[in-house]
Amino acid sequence: MKKFLWVLLPVAALFTACKKPGDDKAGIFKGPEIQVHNGKAWSWIQTDNSGNPERLAITLTDAALNSVPVGGGAGDENDWTLQFPPKANVTPFNHAGLDWNPNGHEPPGIYDQPHFDFHFYMMTPAEVAAIPPYNMDSLKFKNWPAPSYFPANYFNPGGGVPQMGTHWVDLTSGEFNGQGFTQTFIYGSYDGKVTFYEPMITLEFLKNNSNFERAIPQPAKVQKTGYYPTKLRVVKHDGVTDIMLDEFVYKTQS
Repeated sequence: MKKFLWVLLPVAALFTACKKPGDDKAGIFKGPEIQVHNGKAWSWIQTDNSGNPERLAITLTDAALNSVPVGGGAGDENDWTLQFPPKANVTPFNHAGLDWNPNGHEPPGIYDQPHFDFHFYMMTPAEVAAIPPYNMDSLKFKNWPAPSYFPANYFNPGGGVPQMGTHWVDLTSGEFNGQGFTQTFIYGSYDGKVTFYEPMITLEFLKNNSNFERAIPQPAKVQKTGYYPTKLRVVKHDGVTDIMLDEFVYKTQS
């Protein structure tokens, strides 16, 4: 994959210079913008000359990060749906759910910091919306994919969330090993299928880290043939923060 060299380029140059004349495969393709409090968010994908994915990202403006409500009395979480540009159909991801948690969420002492959930869904918005509360249909939440479809050291803490599914967390992540929660990577499932990848990142971490990179834990198998990310990056530039799934590799259903 290409080296990550374009970070410091001005945004205007980035979106105009990356596409060659007459070439509709290579470039950066942007999804629709949405309002996030006093700022904006959007998705984008970068593809190579063969149309294969290099990066799939969610971008938040500084105005969005600086205006989300935080702490006691801030109210319930805010949820938005981000459409991916059509070029993203070479990945297993259909759309993104952007969820802001002003007081964090359970379990107490683990994920109770103000943070964003970035759900990269492998389901349509309608399919996500149809997921009921756990106590209405627990059997579909308990219908787990085989362990080989999750990375080693991932476990299900139990239960499930309506309009999301079952969450699988990494026992080796810092929040379970005395380091506190700053960022983590979660897998999701519902009714026998892996249904989302989820970077979960605190507001403080997003504001204070300008160039972060980590590996995404990988499962032994995938349920759908396609390109899957192996790295997560958080990069600040030109008044925005990019949350990127990066360094895609092709995997075959097994």
